[in-house]
Amino acid sequence: MAKEIKKVVLAYSGGLDTSIIIPWLKEHYNNCEVIAVSADVGQGSELEGLEEKAKKTGASKLYIEDLKKEFVEDYIWPTLKAGAVYEKSYLLGTSFARPIIAKRMVEIAKAEGADAICHGCTGKGNDQVRFELAIKAFAPEMPIIAPWRIWDIKSREEEIAYAEAHNVPLKITRETNYSKDKNLWHLSHEGLDLEDPANEPVYDKILELGVSPEKAPDQATYITLSFEKGVPVALNGEKLDGVTMIEKLNALGGANGIGIVDMVENRLVGMKSRGVYETPGGAILYHAHNKLEELCLDRDTYHFKQGVGDKFAELVYYGQWFSPLREALSAFVDNTQETVTGDVKLKLYKGNIIDAGASSPYSLYDEEIATFGEEEVYNQADSAGFINLFGLQTKVRALKLGRK
Repeated sequence: MAKEIKKVVLAYSGGLDTSIIIPWLKEHYNNCEVIAVSADVGQGSELEGLEEKAKKTGASKLYIEDLKKEFVEDYIWPTLKAGAVYEKSYLLGTSFARPIIAKRMVEIAKAEGADAICHGCTGKGNDQVRFELAIKAFAPEMPIIAPWRIWDIKSREEEIAYAEAHNVPLKITRETNYSKDKNLWHLSHEGLDLEDPANEPVYDKILELGVSPEKAPDQATYITLSFEKGVPVALNGEKLDGVTMIEKLNALGGANGIGIVDMVENRLVGMKSRGVYETPGGAILYHAHNKLEELCLDRDTYHFKQGVGDKFAELVYYGQWFSPLREALSAFVDNTQETVTGDVKLKLYKGNIIDAGASSPYSLYDEEIATFGEEEVYNQADSAGFINLFGLQTKVRALKLGRK
């Protein structure tokens, strides 16, 4: 492969892995041209100074692609509408950011006439699958280089040593070397003391998007979210685009200690992994969206959709965003969202999201039917016949067993 590779497009974050990959590629592929691609999915200040750093370490150019709007509208909102949560805790922040990045990398690789695409994912993680399945969906014959699967470096400590030996500038140290992934939706933390599930996270050292519940204000913050067909469109009566909506909710949620998850998850490759996730805005949006669905979806659809959400989350986590099943599930979800319109009021207080009322023009809640007071629209005597029929199989089985 080395003789054939003359130009490589690299997924470049400027972090430890991708920083040392540039000189490594040039060393091992006949001084090939390396084109770095950084996707702006909301990581903010992490993009500062990347062009100078990429070129200094050997890249011929750096693309910085602003994908935030597409990220929200085409990936985050569909996942939110599905109610997709992996293993009941993880809001998929890294998972659904990989497909959009890989898709754009393929577009650039084709435009540049590249011979291969390279990523810095480890052979132990999920991201290698997410990147490569997306690449295969749009460039099925494109060679993929994954250094972690073929080089001699075995640890992050050895990566740091390689960087120091090749004069690659780093913002981290050997002592603060958490593995992180940040975007508009979340921030993840793995490694170091977190690798032992018995260790309580030191949140004062870890948290960046907010504070721990103990340090949140003593006074609650009230907010009202407005949805149209399952998509959040306004905060406290102010119409907002998706990117701004998430940014504002991250600030509000973070200040109130919302959205901190410490979990041991089952990776696709078979091992368990412990991580701490910060998803303040996402936690608020999921809670509010579900509250509105409680009002607007009939029982059977609401219950069935919970299973769809679990499967949707699994597909996203496993890197199968560009799959027929995910697309089909999204079509089902979109149909269910036609009436998920209305307002949800929430109280944010010391890590808690507390319901404070919800309303919708499509609400299926009928106070006249549900009341414990006097009413004339529900004949309670009807329930006797219903119970007799609904319980018939139970009665027949009991009689067959000789029960009296």
